[in-house]
Amino acid sequence: MSDPIIRPARTEEYDEIGRVWMESWVSTGLAEASEFLLANLRARIRREIEDGWSLFVADDAGTIAAMLALHLPKLYLDMLFVGPPYQGQSLGRKLLAFTRAQMPDEIYLRCVRENEKAWRWYEREGFVFEGEELSPVTGFVMKCYRWKRAAG
Repeated sequence: MSDPIIRPARTEEYDEIGRVWMESWVSTGLAEASEFLLANLRARIRREIEDGWSLFVADDAGTIAAMLALHLPKLYLDMLFVGPPYQGQSLGRKLLAFTRAQMPDEIYLRCVRENEKAWRWYEREGFVFEGEELSPVTGFVMKCYRWKRAAG
């Protein structure tokens, strides 16, 4: 792996981004890969962009290594998914640093309660648990987190 470059996603990449999203989600053990899931994620990308997502990718010399979806007006990190071949190589940390550059004072996010690896990582990265809510989109119970820049 070279050092992937974080850049805005291009429309013609949405289907490939959906595949990376699915493979990363499946790697959590919370879902199984299927054409149905892939089609839903691909459709959701387009819907969410219409609703305000700023979509970025980590580009490794032409290969989509990860996806990052931010909703900047809401200070919301909506999706951060690293493809399985790139997991464990600090790419998530690089994407989080990029997110903090976009939203330097405060960030909100939600994480599936059963995805313990993810929410423990966010806690190690300084996010504070604020409560749980049911996602109307997925039906999962979501842990809600907030990060705020330290004063001074």
